[in-house]
Amino acid sequence: MIDTLLFDLDNTLLDFSKAERQAVSKTLIQLGIEPDEQVLTRFSELNLAQWKLLEQGIITRSQVKVRRYQLLFDEIHVDRPAEKAAKIYEAFLGTGHYFMDGAEKLLQELSPKYRLYIVTNGTASVQKGRLKSAGLQKYVKDIFISEEIGFNKPSKEYFDHCFMKIPVFQRESAVIIGDSLTSDIQGGINAGIQTIWFNPSKVANSSDIYPDYEVSSLQDIPALLKSIDNR
Repeated sequence: MIDTLLFDLDNTLLDFSKAERQAVSKTLIQLGIEPDEQVLTRFSELNLAQWKLLEQGIITRSQVKVRRYQLLFDEIHVDRPAEKAAKIYEAFLGTGHYFMDGAEKLLQELSPKYRLYIVTNGTASVQKGRLKSAGLQKYVKDIFISEEIGFNKPSKEYFDHCFMKIPVFQRESAVIIGDSLTSDIQGGINAGIQTIWFNPSKVANSSDIYPDYEVSSLQDIPALLKSIDNR
């Protein structure tokens, strides 16, 4: 029987894309740069690419924070301090929150029935601000932030640490739910637990990472969990 659910945070429970867009816009304006659509889209692409490199162990978290802005400024040919931009951005990003559609209702439904945990690769100061704003602590047993642990998803070491902190943990009774194939689903595979890929845009999976289950709506998760137990 499933009793433990590990939820990713960004773009699974909280809408990171919306929060990122607003934080970047405010950051660029403060630095005297016009945040037009093309620039915002390019930052998002560069940011995602840096996080993928972090997942692979190619660059460090501190490099992620600065590189995304340095690469952007190089591309748009502006001379601004990337380190300053990174600090401004984190301050804006850690303020407020936006729920993914149906996320809070899902947590309200699942928290009395399962042990819920959050597993996130985000920056500690940013995630704590967003988690507090969203009031997620009342739904979850614990929150595991990679920056505090010293390992990132999808590494087995990250999940080993989480599992040690979960009382009477059994792999066969746990499921990870997240939107990232490379971070959440690969992480679950590395950790030996079942995986649910949250794919709201219904994008085709062209990777060699195969989730056990897939949903396009958070509302489908309770019924799916019941069906897993009945198999």
